[in-house]
Amino acid sequence: MAKVETSKTSLLVNKKTSTWTQMKKMKLLYIMLLFPAVMLFIFNYLPMYGVIISFKNFSPGLGIWESPWNNFDHFKRLFTDFMFIRALKNTIIISLLKILISFPAPIIFALLLNEIRNQKFLKVTQSISYLPHFMSWVILSAMIIEVFSPQRGVINYLITMFGGDPINFLSSKVFFVPVILITDIWKEIGYGAIIYIASIASIDPALYEAAEMDGAGRFKKMIHVTLPSIMPMVIIMFILRLGGILNAGFDQILNLYNPLVYEVADIIDTYVYRSGLEQFQFDYATAVGLFKNVIGIIFILGANAIIRRKSEHGIW
Repeated sequence: MAKVETSKTSLLVNKKTSTWTQMKKMKLLYIMLLFPAVMLFIFNYLPMYGVIISFKNFSPGLGIWESPWNNFDHFKRLFTDFMFIRALKNTIIISLLKILISFPAPIIFALLLNEIRNQKFLKVTQSISYLPHFMSWVILSAMIIEVFSPQRGVINYLITMFGGDPINFLSSKVFFVPVILITDIWKEIGYGAIIYIASIASIDPALYEAAEMDGAGRFKKMIHVTLPSIMPMVIIMFILRLGGILNAGFDQILNLYNPLVYEVADIIDTYVYRSGLEQFQFDYATAVGLFKNVIGIIFILGANAIIRRKSEHGIW
């Protein structure tokens, strides 16, 4: 027994020594990692201290610790506040629509790009599709407002040219959400396809050769070889997307919506923005944000657990 314990101890010591040796060899990489880690801690973890005010009747004059506790009043208020319930409903609807419609778009786009054989055309297509991602929603919103303008927009010009009446898309409860979905796809489809293109590039060419020997054409190879091969990556991205189920696109909606479409467009993030920064209800807005983040964690943990039971794929 003593020999076994001695051997286990020596193995642990050797393992620790080898790990430390490897870290010393890669010290420059660890130093490079240190800076983003410090920034992450300062800007993402230290501000979590402020979450405390969601449990208090916060007064800037008293400060965080001196403000009185509120016995969870803000969380009780959530489910009796009509504005919050409406924002929650709109957030879930828009998020689910984005998952159903926007999430598959980069996957389909990556599969189609993989079938392009002309390299010049492929590079031009990729460059054009990537460009909107690197532009802020402030700039893109100005372009979208002009395109959908009822007086001077291209879309309404085509509608009137064919005998129709101009439509104010961004002030219509019927058309606002479809505009949100279409513009979201347009902005992110190219950049979102990059990770799937990288996964496709790592597929063993022998699989395609075997499929060709079995008589498979380009479409069948896409369906039976390419798509199953990138499915682990699709699953991981889907789990991460579910974690943001209550993120319906704050920047996009804030720059495009107006009071006429609050009924269908007001989401949790815009509600928090108005409550916190416009109405100065910092404690209540923090409680709403905390509720949203807890729901996101529950979704991501639940989705990962379910998928791990059904398959070998998952985040952890």
